[in-house]
Amino acid sequence: MGLFGKRKTREERAAEIAGKVASGKGFYGRTTRAFLGGEDFAKVQQSIGAHNSAATARQLLAMGAPTTPAVVVSISDTGKLVNFDPVVDLVLRPSGAHADPIALQTIVSKLRIPRTGDQVLLIADPARPGGYLYAGDGETA
Repeated sequence: MGLFGKRKTREERAAEIAGKVASGKGFYGRTTRAFLGGEDFAKVQQSIGAHNSAATARQLLAMGAPTTPAVVVSISDTGKLVNFDPVVDLVLRPSGAHADPIALQTIVSKLRIPRTGDQVLLIADPARPGGYLYAGDGETA
């Protein structure tokens, strides 16, 4: 321990800055909003939200959270990239009798982009009761 307490790692500091940008608070958030304008700032917020949901899904998978199989009904590109991986709009139909389709915007690996008819996994979103997070196809890349 140093003189001024525990020092944050680069990853912790980057996550903190990304959170401030996404919320529009603090120096980074206000500056980003001022330079980008409303419409582009909303796109940045959506991309950061997609990144955070992917990270949450990975953590839940690692903890052994139960998954729900689903079939891809449709997939469309949003034109956004996060760490060179595409952000896509997915419409999924969970397995089960008469399940309603679910629409998600998520990051997918450019090496494992799902196609219409593919089976993928969903995890219940702890932040949104009744909501789901995309958990990939269950295969490790």
